[in-house]
Amino acid sequence: MTLTTLAAVSTQAVGPTRLDPLELFLQADIIVQAVMVGLILASIWSWTIIIAFVMRLGKLNSSSREYERDFWSTNDREAMLSKAKRSAIPSARVAGAGLDEWRRSTKNGALDKPAARERIGAAMESQVAEEADDLAGKLTFLATTGSVAPFVGLFGTVWGIMNSFFQIGAQQSASLAVVAPGIAEALFATAIGLFAAIPAVIFYNRFSNSVNQYEAKLGRFADKVHAGLSRELDKV
Repeated sequence: MTLTTLAAVSTQAVGPTRLDPLELFLQADIIVQAVMVGLILASIWSWTIIIAFVMRLGKLNSSSREYERDFWSTNDREAMLSKAKRSAIPSARVAGAGLDEWRRSTKNGALDKPAARERIGAAMESQVAEEADDLAGKLTFLATTGSVAPFVGLFGTVWGIMNSFFQIGAQQSASLAVVAPGIAEALFATAIGLFAAIPAVIFYNRFSNSVNQYEAKLGRFADKVHAGLSRELDKV
């Protein structure tokens, strides 16, 4: 027997030495394939949200920090509350909500100062909450993916194992050669479910904390603006 023949026999006996994800996908049942595709798409969309959120939050933090610094250092507050700035900077919208309510409260002759202070504070608090809700809007998809993806993957696993048992009955054999491929494909669906869920859960928790911190920063800025408008009310 030649060396080439011995090498071929040895290779055939040993078989594949590593998993081939593409081969597992192509050999899987159509239902399991659909589960895998759905989970992969969910993972791609989750990472899209993650990257977009990181970029957006960084931009908002930078613009708000710069705006608040300029807001307190200038004497022309009206210019700092221009339409362009309100459309682009959350801090400008928060301050604008308070100033708009201050104007409505002081345009008439009779003025109830305690009620005006409450309305100004409520207007800015509402705007702060709106900004936080807008920032956290797409994070619900991460929460849904993190909680649902493992179960979707488990569904694919159960289906694949059921198919393996069907093959046992059809071939009347319970050898590993019969059941191993189906079980491997089924477990691969669970692995993809975890691949989609784990980053979604990690970043959802992290981003939720970031949204809370950002809302707290806007709240502190709103408190300072409210204090300044309250002093202006005392002069009226």
